Amino acid sequence: MFGIVRPCQHGMCKGLYADWMGHLCGLCLALRDEHGHLSRLVTNYDGLLVSVLTEAQSPAAAPRRRAGACALRGFKGAHVVEAEGVRLAASVSLLLAAGKVRDHVADGDGAYARRPVAAGATRLADRWSSAGAATAGTLGFDVTPLTAAAGRQALLERTGSAGLRELTAPTEDAVAAAFAHTATLTGKPHNQEALEAAGRRFGRLAHLIDAVEDLADDRASGSYNPLAATGTGLDEARRHCDTAHAELRAAVDELDLPRPALTRALLVRETGNAVSRAFAAAAPGPGHPPGSPDAPPGHRPPKRDPGGLLSFVCAALTCCTCGLYRPEWDEDHQSSCCGRFDCSGWDCCGNCSQCCSCDGDCCCDGCDCNCN
Repeated sequence: MFGIVRPCQHGMCKGLYADWMGHLCGLCLALRDEHGHLSRLVTNYDGLLVSVLTEAQSPAAAPRRRAGACALRGFKGAHVVEAEGVRLAASVSLLLAAGKVRDHVADGDGAYARRPVAAGATRLADRWSSAGAATAGTLGFDVTPLTAAAGRQALLERTGSAGLRELTAPTEDAVAAAFAHTATLTGKPHNQEALEAAGRRFGRLAHLIDAVEDLADDRASGSYNPLAATGTGLDEARRHCDTAHAELRAAVDELDLPRPALTRALLVRETGNAVSRAFAAAAPGPGHPPGSPDAPPGHRPPKRDPGGLLSFVCAALTCCTCGLYRPEWDEDHQSSCCGRFDCSGWDCCGNCSQCCSCDGDCCCDGCDCNCN
């Protein structure tokens, strides 16, 4: 699982977190049922947002089904979402994962630099791309913006003269298309413009946050990074992120959402948390002025994927536990479990608007937060 929206159960109302898990587990099971167990590896936190947006625009809650025990839920059963929004999220996740794998192959990252691994990964990416496109076709979703994004991105990176906003444009267009289609699924065409705006800002944030988090590793390996390539310092990157987040909040405010609570919690508060988390980890060390392009991000895990049998075993364990376990070289290792964050500052029951992220409107009937 990958993505920038990673809510912590201690900073979210019990009901909202249960809804979030219902969408997450629904996506995982939809991938398994339609595309096989291996496809569950592409479960994507950010792609999941299209499922959340679909339910948020519907007057009634999305249908649920009972799911069996899972390691991620403490080996307990749950009621998970089963609707068109989840299938759209599955399609988007497959296409995003295919693009991510192709990007690793193109850059020769880690084990992808080995020809057998690169060849196998390319075949897998092709399979995921075809599967995602097939599911999208049943939902009337044109996947062109998503499938073309990787090619456009590679072309922009090869030119070497593109500005930062140009480099984020393919991601912005892809996310905008996915968000906007939720209006079609729910019969709310008047939401489409605001959804496109929200998607573009969220796509920009995802691209920039990924660049900030990878900056140190990219410098060490000589891989392409949009911040290094454009000479963008951390201070300037933070300004771009803060502007995009403010515009994202404004776009969400414009949406007609009968069920807005979870959407606001994820797209407004959790994206803000993602920005803060990324730049806190990327704080320049001593001797490097803040925002300097040469300032290496600190607090990055030094370990690299060792490859071979150990890497395979750890990858299998990650898959079997639905991401509950992550090896130390995994890019999401430090943020895959809410226990790794300091949630002690959340006073959920004393400050319900903060807990629910409803900007002053309490959304959890009696504030049944169940905080620890």
